[in-house]
Amino acid sequence: MRLGILLAALLAGAAPAQEAPRGLQTGDDARGWEAVGRIDIDGKGFCTGALIAPDLVLTAAHCLFDRDTGARVDPSRIEFLAGLRNGRALAYRDVRRAVVHPAYVYDPSVGAAGSRDDLALLELAQPIRSTQVVPFATGEAVHAGATVSVVSYAAGRSEVPALEGACGVLGEEEGVLVLSCDVDFGSSGAPIFQVVGGVARIVSVVSAKGELGPDRVALGTSLAAPLEELRALLDGQAGAGALPEVRSLGAGERSDTGAHFVSVGGAAPP
Repeated sequence: MRLGILLAALLAGAAPAQEAPRGLQTGDDARGWEAVGRIDIDGKGFCTGALIAPDLVLTAAHCLFDRDTGARVDPSRIEFLAGLRNGRALAYRDVRRAVVHPAYVYDPSVGAAGSRDDLALLELAQPIRSTQVVPFATGEAVHAGATVSVVSYAAGRSEVPALEGACGVLGEEEGVLVLSCDVDFGSSGAPIFQVVGGVARIVSVVSAKGELGPDRVALGTSLAAPLEELRALLDGQAGAGALPEVRSLGAGERSDTGAHFVSVGGAAPP
């Protein structure tokens, strides 16, 4: 089954009711989510990311490209603000290196298909070693019917993360998850969690937002094999890695399935 066929099939059914994202305004609200942070990109916008090791942040690959030129952003122009809340972060770190998945090609015009392999790792200039900021483990692949949660920053709430505690996995095809999560610009790279036994593990990252019929949905990237390939790439290279070829810079896609998707990175702070 191709991704377009999956989207067409999903249109035949209704997405489950969405839980509105809830701002993590207080320390108690944010407890356990402190390793999620805002990624400030070259003074032009931001994405969301999460620590998966003291010196590694997982995010979306398209966040590392300039929307106007299609060029890769210099890693030295990127900063990770762990646990940012109401103007203060628990840790501020510059980025030393950044790698994108080797199969990823920056091309916003491809719409939903562009979410495949939309993963990147940021290596911090210094690790974050804090009892308050504990890196997340990653989990197994999730499938249709699973319940997941998203913690993200976004346009209109750039200073406070928000938790959407219960959205559903509507389907998965060719490494792309379709989710009933309500995300917005700036949510790109946000961790998608599955919570089992009280333990939150990252199972995907937000790549795009969109509409599926009358419903707002999100696209996520499957982690398993792509994340291992990213780790190997980071371990094997002294520099930032070969830059992927840049193709056209469209605004999004509307396919004959009626689905419309657009990347949600690079939001300018309000």
